Amino acid sequence: MTKKRKSPTKGKKLTSGQLKKEILKLFAHNPKKRYSAKQIIKKLKIFNSKDSVQHVLTVFHKDGKILPIDDYKYRLNKEAVLKEFPRKEVEGYVDMTRTGAAFIVVDNMDQDVYVPAKRMNFAFHGDRVRVLLRFARPGRRPEGEVVKVLQRSTEHFIGTLHLSRKYGIFIPDRTNMPVDIYVSLSDIQDAHDRDKVVVKVTDWPTRHNHSPRGIVTSVLGSVGGNELEMKAILLNNGFDLDFLPEVIAEAEAIPLEIPQAEIDRRRDMRQVTTFTIDPADAKDFDDALSIQQLENGEVEIGVHIADVTHYVKPKSALDQSAFRRSTSVYLVDRVLPMLPERLSNGLCSLRPEEDKCTFSAVFVFSKSGKVLKRWFGRTVIHSDRRFSYEEAQEVIDSGEGDFAEELKQLNVIAKKLRKEKYKNGAISFESDEVKFRLDEESKPVEVYLKERKEAHLLIEDFMLLANREVATFMAKKAKPKEVPFIYRVHDQPDPEKLQEFARFAALMGFNMDLQTPQQITDSFNRLSKEARQNELLKMLEPIAIRTMAKAVYTSENIGHYGLGFENYTHFTSPIRRYADVLAHRVLERNLEGTFFTDKGKLEEQCKHISNQERKALDAERESIKYKQVEFIESRIGEVFEGIISGFHDNGIYVEIKENRCEGMVRFNTFDEPFDISDGRLSAKGMRSGTVLRMGQSVSVKIVNADLAKRQIEMEWVEEEKAVEE
Repeated sequence: MTKKRKSPTKGKKLTSGQLKKEILKLFAHNPKKRYSAKQIIKKLKIFNSKDSVQHVLTVFHKDGKILPIDDYKYRLNKEAVLKEFPRKEVEGYVDMTRTGAAFIVVDNMDQDVYVPAKRMNFAFHGDRVRVLLRFARPGRRPEGEVVKVLQRSTEHFIGTLHLSRKYGIFIPDRTNMPVDIYVSLSDIQDAHDRDKVVVKVTDWPTRHNHSPRGIVTSVLGSVGGNELEMKAILLNNGFDLDFLPEVIAEAEAIPLEIPQAEIDRRRDMRQVTTFTIDPADAKDFDDALSIQQLENGEVEIGVHIADVTHYVKPKSALDQSAFRRSTSVYLVDRVLPMLPERLSNGLCSLRPEEDKCTFSAVFVFSKSGKVLKRWFGRTVIHSDRRFSYEEAQEVIDSGEGDFAEELKQLNVIAKKLRKEKYKNGAISFESDEVKFRLDEESKPVEVYLKERKEAHLLIEDFMLLANREVATFMAKKAKPKEVPFIYRVHDQPDPEKLQEFARFAALMGFNMDLQTPQQITDSFNRLSKEARQNELLKMLEPIAIRTMAKAVYTSENIGHYGLGFENYTHFTSPIRRYADVLAHRVLERNLEGTFFTDKGKLEEQCKHISNQERKALDAERESIKYKQVEFIESRIGEVFEGIISGFHDNGIYVEIKENRCEGMVRFNTFDEPFDISDGRLSAKGMRSGTVLRMGQSVSVKIVNADLAKRQIEMEWVEEEKAVEE
């Protein structure tokens, strides 16, 4: 339970200066309230006399800061006090609750801004808004009022259409979309009463007694289950399901063949051994690796990236559509691509046995694995082989098969790059990735944890190298005058959050050393290593990750803390990330000279892309949770091994070891009540004294799985494993 912050003035006799400050703050934080001298003493809990407080009130009245009301009471003169307590406007994204109130996530503010429902002014979840900060009460989070919606998160919603004789009312399925939408009968297509439909809002209201107006764009009928849920996840996170006709038309008009004139202006690397390594089910191949031995014993390795900017021109319909999405969205059973399939899976995809336009970072390595030279530019390649990760790993393990020597040499160099990365301060956290095997109807028949082997790490290390070196090239160009570029940055952990995490970790038996930045990094890496053998410490890793800042895109280069890089960008996945498209464009213009792009515009693009990335991650997590519950739904009554992952007032969270599905064992299913410890790391039976602890291995039986609520209910079946205090 959070302790209430004690007022620094409570129970004290204030000096004249302190008294003036506290009284003015009281009026400023409560602009509608009226106070007398006696009420102020009681409210502030101070020992100053009534006469001294009245004297301050008289002075403030003469200065015009407060206005007299009858019965010796005063109220704030807002216009005058604004000079001493200036209000300011900030911008951020709406995180809306079920009640209609919201928290505004603001850049460069430690706390979110709370906005009550009545002051949201028709801003909804995910929207970018401008907020007027109101006077915040001491010790509480800042409050505000939405004054303008700068960008709508989405205009499309999925829900149920209710028809009357004169009009239709659309009720969104989203719990954080707390208003209904009016639909004219002329705009319902062929929908029937209570059909599931997709509605596009065409008119947002400006008055509180009005509703948004919209039109039906898709009729889903009585469709339900997985198909509806996956579409709802995408729409609710602000992603349109289809491309506009003009976008498709533009993609279809691009010729398949690469003109000879285009090949002639590129570095021709088609004769160099080249291959791709991707997931077995991948269709869009962003990157390829080439390798060739040089006569002097050095080795040249090329990181070749799909040249999306060759096909997607600035301000085109394709470009505007790609920027709006900013990212491909990967749900469990489908991909919503950033680019139409003709580009993402065809023209741009680095498929084997085809000539492809690429943007490359080519490195010459010494015999000892050091980078001696680097070259960036447009190329044309011809991939000789498409490997899945499993196929490449088999060649690495056996030393036999296609391009065995090349893969072996790439792996040796990748290991050296990896070692150097950790030596320079990278953090080695690797969160488990949940994967699903689906049947023909997209129902999960198996949930398992993805195993990262050397083939995965090999590709990752060379992509990191290319991203780092491109960013370093641009950062060096920024001297003496800054050349704006898009960077991928990761700030250092907030000291207060770090201290709080260290205290929490100590309670779980792990001691952090926070004396220097290097010791902090070493502590995180030690935690990652020990967590591989300790289930309790494994629970700490996601908490540690949340302690850190989120990686974002920006034109302000502050380095990447997690990777230990001074310069970093995203250059290697332009088929699925718009940030990489921007990086390609800016880099290409700066290869032959110095090009100064509009930094203000670039920063606005960075904010939009970062926000879209967050929404895509939310959508991915929602689809995983849905599929986990769907998988468990067919296993009611089965018993699983799990670990206690958390405590709630209503029960104990348990995570199943083999598939990371998490559910709750409610306290009301036990034979006795439990008392949760202050740190929420354990719970003690109030009659038996039995203690249950975070990270403890337990057995649970599945008793219910609610797909609508995404909740799994469990039952305790192995109380004897509980530890006696």
